[in-house]
Amino acid sequence: MKVSFSLNGKPRKVKVAPMKRLLDTLREECGLTGTKEGCGEGECGACTVLLDGEAVNSCLVPSCQADGAKITTVEGLASSKKLSKIQRAFLACGAAQCGICTPGMVMAACALPKRPSLDPIREGLAGNLCRCTGYMKIYDAVEEALGK
Repeated sequence: MKVSFSLNGKPRKVKVAPMKRLLDTLREECGLTGTKEGCGEGECGACTVLLDGEAVNSCLVPSCQADGAKITTVEGLASSKKLSKIQRAFLACGAAQCGICTPGMVMAACALPKRPSLDPIREGLAGNLCRCTGYMKIYDAVEEALGK
């Protein structure tokens, strides 16, 4: 089937099997490899993207559900070779280590409201697992980027 969507602000049309995972469509058909596969079961959050403004695990979304949607991946956050505020904060705070969870964490953080306190940050990122940082540097980066 042909699926049309807005991908990082640009219209895209791809031909895919309807039940092909959005994760695979983004990586294989669209060439955007910033979205990572961790578990493939929706447990780790490494594949998080924004689908119509909401954070979703792209490994659980069939591509047919993206028809007509607005999709934002980690590649869509930077503009003109300049990192977004949240990406810069992750670098400044040392919140990125091995890099597998980072794109998903960044995308989940983008779905949070402005000026969140620590509890909403923890809740908003609860579906994203990290084995390297211990989470505090990630929480610090999100607080810095979104305002305390």
